[in-house]
Amino acid sequence: MIKLTAKMPFQNLLPLRIGTITLSDETPAFMTLIDYPDGSEAGVSEALKKAHRIPLAALNRTTRHAENRCIWFGKNHLLLGPEPDEALAKIARLTDVSDGYAVLRAEGKDIEVALARLVPIDLALSHFKIGHTARTLVHNMHAAVIRVSNCAFQIIVFRSMAQTLMHDLMRAMRSVDARASLLKR
Repeated sequence: MIKLTAKMPFQNLLPLRIGTITLSDETPAFMTLIDYPDGSEAGVSEALKKAHRIPLAALNRTTRHAENRCIWFGKNHLLLGPEPDEALAKIARLTDVSDGYAVLRAEGKDIEVALARLVPIDLALSHFKIGHTARTLVHNMHAAVIRVSNCAFQIIVFRSMAQTLMHDLMRAMRSVDARASLLKR
């Protein structure tokens, strides 16, 4: 009989540091898509707040409490961290996507410069503030990009694209580091 063992999406690749940028795996134990009928947003938000101390996020925003985060995820919301409370399942449609997505943390002084090579939106802190999120592309793959601090982002991609994300980010990071090294001469 074949014995299957689960692997983490960034297995043996993280943590990684190139230049001023560090990458680490922040894939939580639970990731849940929250969908709800039209007109029930306030009730779902209140139930989420009561159960997990975070309300639903507004358009292109996130909410968080401790390590738990609710992310606007296009048509749905994505709950990262806790296993959803059963009370929430009574008023919303919940889908466990824990094995479907990977979450990468990218941080450092030059992270905006590296991401500018891959992401077609302006991620400058003056436009894309802490708690902002966007469904966008990272190079050629669909992703959610969330600013979590002045110099850090979470990037959520399909788990099957984790290796591709690493490849693209490492290439951009090396390019930024090489340019910085040349400018120091």
